[in-house]
Amino acid sequence: MAKKKTLAPPKGAKKGKNFPLSKDPFFSSESRKRRKIVDDEIESGESDEDNGFVGAEDVEFEEETADEKRKRVASEYLEKIREIARREKEREDKEKDEDESDDEGEKDSLVAQILQQEQLEDSGRVRREIASRVQNPVASDEFQLLVKHRQSVTAVALSEDDSKGFSSSKDGTILCWDVDSGKGEKYQWPSDEALRLHGAKDPQGRATRHSKVTLSLAVSSDGRYLASGGLDRHVHIWDTRTREHIQAFPGHRGPVSCLTFRQGTSELFSGSYDRTVKIWNVEDRAYINTLFGHQSEVLTIDCLRKERLLTVGRDRSMQLWKVPEESRLVFRAPASSLECCCFISNDEFLSGSSDGSIELWIALKKKPVYIVRNAHPSSLSCSNLELKENGAIPNGCMGNGDANHNTSHSSSAYSWVSSVSVCRNSDLAASGAGNGSVRLWALTSDKKDVRPLYDLPLVGFVNSMTFAKSGRFVVAGVGQEPRLGRWGRIPAARNGVAVHPLKLS
Repeated sequence: MAKKKTLAPPKGAKKGKNFPLSKDPFFSSESRKRRKIVDDEIESGESDEDNGFVGAEDVEFEEETADEKRKRVASEYLEKIREIARREKEREDKEKDEDESDDEGEKDSLVAQILQQEQLEDSGRVRREIASRVQNPVASDEFQLLVKHRQSVTAVALSEDDSKGFSSSKDGTILCWDVDSGKGEKYQWPSDEALRLHGAKDPQGRATRHSKVTLSLAVSSDGRYLASGGLDRHVHIWDTRTREHIQAFPGHRGPVSCLTFRQGTSELFSGSYDRTVKIWNVEDRAYINTLFGHQSEVLTIDCLRKERLLTVGRDRSMQLWKVPEESRLVFRAPASSLECCCFISNDEFLSGSSDGSIELWIALKKKPVYIVRNAHPSSLSCSNLELKENGAIPNGCMGNGDANHNTSHSSSAYSWVSSVSVCRNSDLAASGAGNGSVRLWALTSDKKDVRPLYDLPLVGFVNSMTFAKSGRFVVAGVGQEPRLGRWGRIPAARNGVAVHPLKLS
């Protein structure tokens, strides 16, 4: 039999004794070459520090992870809330003339109250009571024309801090203006070559160039992006800081009639005449998904912080889209076509119809829980309308006026509810038409009804409307013609953006 070979012990080892392998340099865990590299790295790090190179803390801040960034942003926001709480306490101490030292426990409790209140308002579980605080407007309080346009205004939007406003018109003009001074700056459309470089496709059909007629606007919550859509079937993205065009999203096969950003995100929703709703990510310049369901043109769209989308179309339906679940709820209008809609909360909605009525909806019922008929009576029928003692229009008392066959249109075209708006997380709403006034409404959540407050005179078609977040003023986009057509005309109207202050008690 062959003898088994055994490894010879290294030199210096005594025979007859077991030699541990750990002492053998061949089996050592770290070689001399590796130890030398580590030593060189340590020495080089010390020399970098001496020579004034970027330290480890700066590199770590530049290459922070997503969790670290969220933590840093949350800390900055918390510090901002603490500063607001400190100013609030200083103001209260000044009013009471009390010379007391600052109590950190009171500050923290005030910060917690502010954060809790903001969270409840954002989730829609708490509604601010503003309608009862609105004072009766006096003669001096009226709509003031802040910005002028050559043609009818089609859309208005406000920034998150209510300091800047944006408006568009049928002549393709997009303006950015200051709310206090009214000073405006015009957005310049790029050339056709630049549009193609930004992603735009060639015009389809009989069109030979891109149409600049803009029908809708939306501004992101952080104020960085402005989205516009119109007859050229593209969604255009603008940088609000430089007022430059940065991206064009193709994909729609019809005019883009409505746009909205999801609050607190860069997620954009667009509705079109092609009966679809598309989802985009503006930050990543990417297309996400397409929602199908409407059987006719999509006219209005709205979204809050939750991933729920509200749309109305000419198919006499309002649809609530639950985007993560890929499901939708369909609400049918009782009579005519729905023209506009908006969220009151995540489970309550307000809509306006072409028959002049305003509907209040809840997510648990497929039919309106309350209807205000003849909400905007035309001038031909106002003389025959009997008001109640509190100034409310009786529901279903009459239609919107008789058709005048001697003219090219009927009086009902002026009483179509073309826009509705709700002050965010509050019980104050407004509606506009072409009958010469904007109406303020109070929404009661316990009784589920809509009460009229005041009429604000304004001549022209109110094609778009929005409230300031604080409820201190309301902005209306007015034109001589309706937003989506020319079935009516009011020559006495002035095309532009009008602002009406609201005094709160």
